[in-house]
Amino acid sequence: MPKLLVVDDEPIICHSFRRVFAAPDVEILTAGTIAEGWRRVEQDRPDVIVLDLQLPDGSGLDLFERIRTADPKRPVIFITAHGTTETTIEAMKHGAFDYLLKPLDLEQMSGVLGRAFEAARLMRESAALPDDPGGDRIIGRSPLMQEMCKQIGRIAPQDVNVLILGESGTGKELVARAIYSHSRRAARPFMALNCAAIPDALVESELFGHEQGAFTGADRKRIGKFEQCGDGTLLLDEIGDMPLAAQAKMLRVLQDQTFERLGGSQPIATHVRVLAATNQYLEQLIANGRFRNDLYYRLKVVTIHVPALRERKADIPELAHYFLFRYAREANRDLRGFAPETLDLLQRYDWPGNVRELQNCIQAAVYQTSGRTLLPADLPGLVDVPPAPPSPSTPDAPPAFDLTTTIESMLQDGGRDVHKRVIALVERELIARALRHTHGHQMQASELLGINRTTLRTKLRELGITLDKVVTDQGGE
Repeated sequence: MPKLLVVDDEPIICHSFRRVFAAPDVEILTAGTIAEGWRRVEQDRPDVIVLDLQLPDGSGLDLFERIRTADPKRPVIFITAHGTTETTIEAMKHGAFDYLLKPLDLEQMSGVLGRAFEAARLMRESAALPDDPGGDRIIGRSPLMQEMCKQIGRIAPQDVNVLILGESGTGKELVARAIYSHSRRAARPFMALNCAAIPDALVESELFGHEQGAFTGADRKRIGKFEQCGDGTLLLDEIGDMPLAAQAKMLRVLQDQTFERLGGSQPIATHVRVLAATNQYLEQLIANGRFRNDLYYRLKVVTIHVPALRERKADIPELAHYFLFRYAREANRDLRGFAPETLDLLQRYDWPGNVRELQNCIQAAVYQTSGRTLLPADLPGLVDVPPAPPSPSTPDAPPAFDLTTTIESMLQDGGRDVHKRVIALVERELIARALRHTHGHQMQASELLGINRTTLRTKLRELGITLDKVVTDQGGE
């Protein structure tokens, strides 16, 4: 159970945290002095700490330094009634997660705590490669997954930028955490920023911070992720959604290892290792003027492609059993496994939502089944999945494709990202049929589809469409 420690000498503050933020899955601990707070840290090992700057037996900065020395990964949030003090700014520079002013805005505090617990989870729940004990495992013995894991093992110890590509739900964050966990920076912070989840106007502030008065509403100085992360690792998720203005500043950071806060003029050095992830085709974004070509090449010093689940169906039984026993433990259910026809059903489905969809499916089945063995009827969204059609990877054998039925099945299966999943299926079907129509001639297919050949080849790779040698009337490619 996650633990929150509040170190504040005001009883009303501690009471407010216990009353407002107490939950069945969060334990609230309190302390009123530095000495008591340190005892709590040593005995209870809280995941997140809220720390008052002024305490009866000294400055909260003293306790902060002891906490950082013992465990630099633990998120510490400062609260103070003394405005935007330079001491608090210094604390942020040295790795404090955030700071808030009293009287506390509970809604704002709730958001900060949510991000802090997520940061603690990312840093503490390390990702393990196959046959590596502990952590969230990257599961898969298929050749594609083994090659990916070998690549992670080779590049993790190297301080190079890595671009992680893959469809939604394939496990890009898990790959990023595996790189971090096996790197020389594993003892330093790991932070993540979802570029798609933040309004464009605030992305630069989140990354680089801002000075007081830098823009309307900037009533205090803010330290961004690059300063908070120190010499740790920063994951920029959904990098394709980063606005162009922030991309220009990112380019300078990667080139010069320096940046400036918004509204500031003082260069700030950084030694953060940058990992970037996206499910978009960056080459197409570059062609459309939505992504910088020079930033793209700075980010992709090393590129890791996370395969879609439909490309590694041999891994489905192992993944399914992993999720089954994981959620059976959580639900305190005595489940023994899958009926053979259930595993057959799982392997016949294409999983457009990838591993995340499989995970959601198994979790729902665990809570819904009344028996000890999962049957096809326990997977309501997949019961009517027809026998596997001919693979669309062969242009000579187009699959049967009922768009209406497919959409209805996705809406009923309880998964998310239906829009992206439908678009991926339609795109895969369209490209496969275009290639069949042109007898496998990629240049003609790209002209027919209205996309350039580089984009077509990228889509072939991302969508898992492979071509055998196809000889056309024009002699092929």
